[in-house]
Amino acid sequence: MKKKLAAASISVALILGACSNAGETNPNDIDNGEAAPGSGAIDHGVDDNKVGFSMSGDQIEEASDVPDEEKKKILAAFDRYIETLNNKDVDGYLATLSKEGYDLKEERKATEEMLNTTDMKREADNETIVKYDKDTAQLFATMKTTFTDLESGVENVPEGRQVTVFHKEDGAWKVFSIHFIGDEPQE
Repeated sequence: MKKKLAAASISVALILGACSNAGETNPNDIDNGEAAPGSGAIDHGVDDNKVGFSMSGDQIEEASDVPDEEKKKILAAFDRYIETLNNKDVDGYLATLSKEGYDLKEERKATEEMLNTTDMKREADNETIVKYDKDTAQLFATMKTTFTDLESGVENVPEGRQVTVFHKEDGAWKVFSIHFIGDEPQE
C-alpha cells in the first residue's frame, strides 16, 4: 500500500507540474531521452534560455537585480500558490496560474480529482529568487509535501527542490511552470 501511495504522490506532483501549457521543449524530458549538456540535477547554471539554479556549497545564489517591491510581489504570489492548494481552494489556486502556461480547464479537472482522494499539505522553505527580469522570475524553494490517502489514511512525504517560473500577466505575477527535483527518500 505504501508503494501505491508513493507512486500516486509522485504522479500528483508530476500532474501539477505537467499540466503546464508551455510550448517549451524540456531537454531533460524522459519522453525524448535527451539530456541537455552540462545540466546536472543538483548544479546547473542559469542562463537566459533555461530554468534552473546554481548552488555554491549548500547555498542558493539569489538574483541581485530584483527590485524590493517586485521581490515582495513575487514572494506573495508564491505564498498564494502554496496556500490556496493547501486550503483546497481550487478557484484561488487556478487564479495563481498563468493562462499562457496552463490549460486551466485541464488543471481544474486534475486538481479536483486529486483533492477528492488525497489530502495534501505543501511546505516551502528557503524561498529564493534565482533569476529575474521585468516580466519573468524564477523562484527556488525546498519543498515538503504531505500526501494522505483519504480512504486508507496512509501518508507519503516526498521532499525535494522546486523552481517555480513566474510570468507577469496583466501586471500580476502568475505561475507559468514548475520544475521539481525529488530528493532520495530517507529510510
